[in-house]
Amino acid sequence: MKAGIVGLPNVGKSTLFNCLSNAKAQSANFPFCTIEPNIGVVNVPDARVAKLEAMVNPERVVPATVEIVDIAGLVKGASKGEGLGNQFLGNIRETDAIIHVLRCFDNDNIVHVDASVDPVRDKETIDIELQLKDLETAEKRIERVKRNAKTGNKEAQAELDVLLKIQATLLAGRSVRTLDFSEKEEEFVKPIQFITAKPVMYVCNVDESAAVNGNAHVEAVKEAVKEEDAEIIVLAVGTEADITELDDYEERQIFLEDIGLTEAGSAKLIRTAYKLLNLQTYFTVGVKEVRAWTINIGDTAPQAAGVIHTDFEKGFIRAEVIKYDDYISYGTESKIKEAGKLGVEGKEYVVADGDIMNFRFNV
Repeated sequence: MKAGIVGLPNVGKSTLFNCLSNAKAQSANFPFCTIEPNIGVVNVPDARVAKLEAMVNPERVVPATVEIVDIAGLVKGASKGEGLGNQFLGNIRETDAIIHVLRCFDNDNIVHVDASVDPVRDKETIDIELQLKDLETAEKRIERVKRNAKTGNKEAQAELDVLLKIQATLLAGRSVRTLDFSEKEEEFVKPIQFITAKPVMYVCNVDESAAVNGNAHVEAVKEAVKEEDAEIIVLAVGTEADITELDDYEERQIFLEDIGLTEAGSAKLIRTAYKLLNLQTYFTVGVKEVRAWTINIGDTAPQAAGVIHTDFEKGFIRAEVIKYDDYISYGTESKIKEAGKLGVEGKEYVVADGDIMNFRFNV
């Protein structure tokens, strides 16, 4: 599961990527600095992992991770191939969620591709390009499906109805994610991979003085996206990048406190991206290893077991489940069993975020 960082050139995408992944994507004060997408595997900050480590003292700890992709800046006309647009749009299509960076700071020394700072206009520029690309995709599909629908094929007629609804929405300047689909409609829509159907998070890139309370640009963005089901995060990307350069944890905390933050905004962003991708965590805990495993929200116990090894899913018998809060309260497995807090669950059990699990299986 991957989240792609998008935005106009020069809004801070590569700096944000560097900050998140500690990889050093080329970052420079001119457009098209990033041509090939950079991919970073980022640890998901989770205080529960540290707490379990302190209690168990394992030989190793493995946190959950999420993939972040730094995609080159889009420009007007990208949907028609401007500025290597087709390649960039293809890169976005391969991601599962969008982190849309908007420049919300004034600085005459950093070039803006449209010569002025206006994050709402910038957002609309990208939205239009993505919507135009989706419209092109929808119209090609409509032409194909129409032929089958004319023969009386009911499946094709049902798909055509959905596609026409999508076409009308895109022509009205709205994204596919603003539509609600039934389960049946979703079967038609999902394989097409519409770019504007992907969940989105807006990152308002501000200067240090606005890191805590935002600014007028941020308020304008909030107003512009209030009808969308979207997350908004305010982040001083340049400052966060400076913080990640510090090797000492205490120095980083002092830096954060000086600007009025209790934790790095990038940590909040990664956690939000994780949720945006519809992901959650369960744990396996032992003296050899404490590990956070990544699963989809709604996964059952056998599906969760399959993340460890496909044999675990195939031969699943049962799962022993301890709630995270119970583990912290009672401290040991024997005390948890005595208190009757060890659950034994079957194939239908839907895993909850933070469950500590042990699987029984037979292959």
